[in-house]
Amino acid sequence: MRLTTIGRGNVGGGLADLWEKAGHQVTRLGREGGDATGSDAVLVAVPGGVVAEALEKVRGLEGKLVIDATNRFGVEPPAGFQSNAEYVKAKTQGPTAKSFNINFAKMYGQIGQARTAPSNLWCGDDEAREVVERLIRDAGYEPVRVGKLDKAGAQERMIEGVIGILEQMGPFVYRMAPPDRL
Repeated sequence: MRLTTIGRGNVGGGLADLWEKAGHQVTRLGREGGDATGSDAVLVAVPGGVVAEALEKVRGLEGKLVIDATNRFGVEPPAGFQSNAEYVKAKTQGPTAKSFNINFAKMYGQIGQARTAPSNLWCGDDEAREVVERLIRDAGYEPVRVGKLDKAGAQERMIEGVIGILEQMGPFVYRMAPPDRL
């Protein structure tokens, strides 16, 4: 699959590394922007407060499947939207998902050593499901769907609780499973 990451930091760069190891072709875009025209899917992994600015610098996003991995630390989503993910969808007009925002990039290098794949929460459009779940698995996680894209605001706000846990135990992974898969 041809992927573009908007953001070369811990999340964007870390996932790009994992996806390249899984056999995907990844184009990494930074602050200068670039072109995503040839991509099958795009990851937005920038600070939550600069989503609009980052998208303005990238060409070829129209109709693309986009995964929004942003978090909003003390900032509201763009005016008129309940979440960054809903804003991303309005700008790209393609299938959209919120994912990878409740996992620590610092742990990416240890995922492959886990006895059982850790979970990764995601929500989004039904049309994005197959690709998003494949990319979650290719990064070493087990996908757990929270719901449709209207759940993105709630998923973005989860970071506050995650930070509380981080303060108690440091970076962590999590696993969610129904009783028959324990």
